[in-house]
Amino acid sequence: MSNPYKAAAEKQKAFAFNKASSAASSTSFYTTEEKKDHYSTLPEVLESKCEDPLVRQVIQDLMQVCADITDALRISLVTVEGSTNDFGDSQLSVDIISDQLLWEACRKSSVIREGASEEEPEIRNMDEDGTGEFTVCWDPLDGSSIIDNNWAVGTMIGVWPKSTGLLGATGREQVTSVIALYGPRTTVLVALDDGVYEFTYGAIPEGSNINPKETPWICTRHQIQINEDSKIFSPANLRSAQDLPGYQDLVNYYMTNRYTLRYTGGFVPDCYMQFTKNMGVFCNPTSQASPAKLRVAFEAAPFGLLIEKAGGLTSDGVTGKSVLDVTIESVDQRTALCCGSKNEVLRFNKYLGLGE
Repeated sequence: MSNPYKAAAEKQKAFAFNKASSAASSTSFYTTEEKKDHYSTLPEVLESKCEDPLVRQVIQDLMQVCADITDALRISLVTVEGSTNDFGDSQLSVDIISDQLLWEACRKSSVIREGASEEEPEIRNMDEDGTGEFTVCWDPLDGSSIIDNNWAVGTMIGVWPKSTGLLGATGREQVTSVIALYGPRTTVLVALDDGVYEFTYGAIPEGSNINPKETPWICTRHQIQINEDSKIFSPANLRSAQDLPGYQDLVNYYMTNRYTLRYTGGFVPDCYMQFTKNMGVFCNPTSQASPAKLRVAFEAAPFGLLIEKAGGLTSDGVTGKSVLDVTIESVDQRTALCCGSKNEVLRFNKYLGLGE
C-alpha cells in the first residue's frame, strides 16, 4: 500500500550536496565536513557495522518511518487538534500524524514486541504471534512549541531487548537508539556496534548513481566523536537559575569565557548539534519551582546512548552519575540532564555540587 504522504511530497523534495565554500571564523563553528568520493547506503553500513540481524531489521523499520514522517511534515499544516496528551501538552496535527505513523510501523514490524509513545505513556503489546524481540519507546515529534515557527524538530526512539523490557531496565541496556532531525533536510543518528553513524534522507551526491527511491538513506558521517572540550553551550531551563546559584554561576562562566550560545528550545536540534560540531554541552537542571520535563525513556536515554557512544558524557543532574544508569521505574519518569563534551559535563557537576 502506497504512502499518501510520500506520494504527495515527491514533487517537493529537492535535496543536493554542495561543498561549503565560505571561510569560517574561529567562533562561528561552520561545518568542516568535506565532500566524499563515495557514500555508503544504509543496508551497506548495517551489514558491516551491526552484527545482530534482528537489530538491523528494527533499525530499518524505524528508518522507514522517519522517512514517512519527513514526507508527512512537508505537506501537513501545523494546527491544534483541540486536545492534550497525558502530560498536558497541546496536541498538534503533526504530533498525531507522526505518532500514528510510528504505531503503524510497530504493527507491521516482525521484530517489535512492545511500543510506548510519549503521547500516550503506556506500554502496549504489539506482538500477536509472539515473535517480537524489542520494546520501542518514542517521542514522535519533539519541538511542538517551535514547529509553528518552522524550526527544526525531531523524533527520538529508544530500543530495549525482550530480556529487559522497559520497566526495571536502564538506558545502558538499549540495543540501539535512533534520533531523527527534520530541518532543511532529514538526518538521522543511529547507534551501531562500533559507534554513532549519521544518515541523510533523499540526498543524491554529485556524480552518484544512487537511486534515492530504491536506497533513500546514505551514510554522511561515521563513527562520530564528541570532543572532550567545547566552546558551545545550550542552557535549557534558565528559570531554574533563580533557584540554583550554581547554575547561575555556570552560565556566567560561559559568558565570561566567551562561549558561543546555540539554543533553539528544541531538545533534538540542541543536542544533535554536538554530533555535527563535535562539541557542545546541553544543560537542563531542575529545581522545585522549575521541575524536570525530560522523560528518561523517550528522550534522555536514547540521546544519552548516542552521546556516550560518541565519547561524550551525561549527568542525571541529581547524583552526577550517568543518565544511562537511572533505573526506569515508570513509563513517564522524568529527569534533569546535562550531556555533551566530557569536561563540560564534569564542570556542570562541579558547579551544581553533584557527586561530591
